[in-house]
This record gives sequence, C-alpha cells and structure tokens, in this order.
Amino acid sequence: MSEQMRIMRLKELPKELRDRIVARHRSGQGYKRISAALKVPKSTVASIILKWKKFGKTRTLPRPGRPAKLSNRGRRALVREVKKNPKITVAELQRCSREMGESSTKSTITAALHQSGLYGRVARRKPLLSARHMKACIEFARKHMKDSQTMRKKILWSDETKIELFGFNSKRYVWRKPGTAHHLPNTIPTVKHGGGSIMLWGCFSAAGTGRLVAIEGKMNAAKYRDILEENLFQSAQDLRLGRRFTFQQDNDPKHTAKITKEWLRNNSVTILDWPSQSPDLNPIEHLWRDLKMAVHQRSSSNLTELERICKEEWQRIPKSRCEKLVASFPRRLMAVLAQKGASTQY
Repeated sequence: MSEQMRIMRLKELPKELRDRIVARHRSGQGYKRISAALKVPKSTVASIILKWKKFGKTRTLPRPGRPAKLSNRGRRALVREVKKNPKITVAELQRCSREMGESSTKSTITAALHQSGLYGRVARRKPLLSARHMKACIEFARKHMKDSQTMRKKILWSDETKIELFGFNSKRYVWRKPGTAHHLPNTIPTVKHGGGSIMLWGCFSAAGTGRLVAIEGKMNAAKYRDILEENLFQSAQDLRLGRRFTFQQDNDPKHTAKITKEWLRNNSVTILDWPSQSPDLNPIEHLWRDLKMAVHQRSSSNLTELERICKEEWQRIPKSRCEKLVASFPRRLMAVLAQKGASTQY
C-alpha cells in the first residue's frame, strides 16, 4: 500500500474527491479501477458508494455523538467473560479489557454491559442442590399439584429462622439479565443456619400466624419436641384448624430424630412428606422476610428487646397476607416443575 493510501485510511476524504468517486461509479467504472485512478483504498471507495446509494449524498452526515471508547469486539469479549462468570467484578473486567488492548474505565464497562442487557444485582442465596434433591422436588410437586385448596388450608406450616440484632447479612452482586435471578450461576449456595443473634421457631396457616418461640441455647431433638408439645396443638387451636390438620416441617435432623417421630406418632399428627433443601416451596419463607423487614425498621439494643419486637411484629402480620401465601402454593409447585427441580423465583 502506498504512503498516500495509508494517509487516506487515517483521514476523512475531501467532499470533492468523494464526488469524483461517485461520478466515476455512475459512469460505469468498477471499484478496482476507481481505486487505482484516484489512489484511494478499494474499501474506502466501496464505503463511499454504499453511503451514496443509501442516503443519496456524499457529504459527512451528522454523527450521533462521541465515538464509543469500547469497540464492538471489546464489548462482546466482556459479555463473554460475564456469561462465563456472573460473579466477576468490574475491576477484573477492567484488567481483561486492558489485556485486549482496550483500556476502559469502570463506567464505560458498566455502560457497555447495560447495552447488552446485563445489570449488577445482588446474588440470591439459595440452597446447594444435588440431582437427588431436584428429583425429590419434582416428585413432590407432581404428587401435590391436584391437592384441593381446602386441603392446603388445613396445613400448618413451620420453620426456624435467625434474626440478627444489627441488620441483614452482607450482599454480593452478580451480572445478570432480567428474569435470571434464580439461575444457578447467579445465586450464592447456602447451608441452613450459619449462626445468628436470635433463633426462632414459628408456624402459620391460611387463617393467620401461630405461635412464635425464641429458642434458648443450642437446638436439639429434645428441645424441638418440647417446642412442639407446648406450641403445636395450641397454634392449631388458635387458628381453628381442628384435630385433623397436616403439619409441615422440613427434614432437619432434629425434625426427623427418633424422639420427634415418636412424639408425632403418639399424638397422631399427620405429617406432610417434605423434600430436602426446598425452601422455595415453603410459603413461610416469605413471612420470615416480612418479619425481618418489619423488625429492622425498629431499633433494638439487646436480644431481649429484639425477641419482644419479633413477637409483636409476628402478631401484626395480617391474615390476608397468610391467605395469599398459602394460595401461592400451586404456583410454587408449577415453578419447580418448570425449573426441573432447581431453584425458582420463590
């Protein structure tokens, strides 16, 4: 390539030269002949003629604004990195960009990802699921899809949770597209109860909230049995479920211990068979979130005060909220089937 052609690649051609290119094209000359005669790269000739055919003019058109700092190739490379690892940080993406020869600021990288429909969001914490767990969830969903609403209203849902004295757990952001919050790469695996300030056992039904009990010391099977003995039937009575209600609990070892099973059997309690690692199915998880949000809007300086506030806010949860959550159970089952046993939006 001649020096003149190299310079022309870097500089914008004068309008007079562009008009001559179009005139020669209209007279029937080909791109190669025009390029040789006017000493303009053939790709430039093709570009000018294409623009003339599209817009009917050769002058420079108004540009939408400042040229992008990040090329399309660089943006596609960043999107590939994010799809491979949604938990990658902007600083790490910045290093990737530099390695590709396109040094970009964090704001430029963020804007490029937004253009591709990717946004930084807090990663949802979800249980770590095995193939066995997912299969059990699918089987459970298929079995209970046809249960009547009357049957569901007779279920007493239960669970334990922890509430911290000073706010929620720390957050972590991931890059994801809308509607992908519960996809496995965008979640943070958790195990039940990593410790906390106060542990609670609670229950509810479509008729409202039942008892809420603070667990003192370390929870074991004997303590869990005592909680049931003191609170299970009283909660069912307060909620007017009658004796023929169904009790839901997860598969925590304390719940499936021998002394717990004996107590449930001796007291003729009907148990809802429950798949392991499936909090998405239990509507009480949403009540726990409601409770934590309400509690942390109030200030508590010690654990005794925190327990009192928890019980006050638990009693304030409206019956309509409980009814709505129980009514969502069929949709939760359908979501499990749609996700083939994996985590759902619930």
